[in-house]
Amino acid sequence: MGEPLRVALDATPLLGRPTGVGAFCAGVLEGLSRRQDVAASAFVVSWRRRHAIDGHVPPGVARCTRAMPARPLHAAWRLVEAPPLEWFVGAADVVHGTNYVVPPTRRAARVVTVHDLTTVRYPELCDRSTLAFPALVRRALARGAWVHTHSAWVAREVVETFGADPERVRAVASGVPRLDDPDERAPLRYLPTGVTRYVLAVGTAEPRKDLPGLVAAFDLLAGTRGDLGLVLAGPEGWGSADLHRAIDAASAKSRVVITGWVDGATLAGLLRGASVLAYPSLYEGFGYPPLQAMALGTPVVATRAGAVEEVVGDAALLVAPRDPEALAQALSSVLDSDDVGAALRARGHVRAAAFDWDTCAAGLMALYRDASGR
Repeated sequence: MGEPLRVALDATPLLGRPTGVGAFCAGVLEGLSRRQDVAASAFVVSWRRRHAIDGHVPPGVARCTRAMPARPLHAAWRLVEAPPLEWFVGAADVVHGTNYVVPPTRRAARVVTVHDLTTVRYPELCDRSTLAFPALVRRALARGAWVHTHSAWVAREVVETFGADPERVRAVASGVPRLDDPDERAPLRYLPTGVTRYVLAVGTAEPRKDLPGLVAAFDLLAGTRGDLGLVLAGPEGWGSADLHRAIDAASAKSRVVITGWVDGATLAGLLRGASVLAYPSLYEGFGYPPLQAMALGTPVVATRAGAVEEVVGDAALLVAPRDPEALAQALSSVLDSDDVGAALRARGHVRAAAFDWDTCAAGLMALYRDASGR
């Protein structure tokens, strides 16, 4: 088989509370750890917090623990191709930047993950920090990086937007992020008195998630369904002000619950207990919550936004973005029909099972080999 390919992966997104990018890093490391043809290592661009990933790196993946001060390194990397990452992680065949940026290298091939192009398609929905992503991607391409995306949709966007060589842009789908054992009592901690079933949404309160539109759709349903609630699970974000205004304007605002960030067991409990997961995004490059819901047997209603249809296939009811009436109608078809819900659950189990981290790791290994010439 020859020598294993040496791959250094940026695990910085594993620091702090888990996000979708962090879930991707954890899943990829898990998949790579089970392979014999790769010597994987994880590095963190941080001085003080580099040891915080200790419990998140699986056996079989080396940890690079040399201090990497983030601010001076990022400042240097914006200006020059130095210092090379090998100074900190040792020799490598491939360096994988997991969140729009990949450090300079001396000899190693570079791969950069582009999760979506919200900043290009909908810059008005972004905050200042994310608006820097297009420049980072252009810089990586100019310096010879290969591109990984989670969906064919985003791969096409990268080629069209940046003029990237299609042969060097590869779509490799993620697996379904691992969920903790569900806390079955989680819904009881959040549901108001009299609410016995609920629509769930999962995600940070940011504009592209269109949570205000979901509130409007819920309000259309709530008047004739006094037992129905809406649970919004996720941290506050730069769309929180619009969300709170939408809730204040809703006639059923007393049945709308914002949980804030929740841990893995609570999230799993909320997903399993929901009557339906709503995913009303304006744009997505992939979409973990629908797959997580499907894996736990919860029906999904989503929008045809970006790569969502590519991900969910025929296992969800799909409507156009920015259409609260259509969203309400799709939600009601699940809430009011056992047959519709049962069909979606059956198709959802099959769909979610098609996304696993071993398949993702195999696809990335093919990309790594092409990028490295090995």
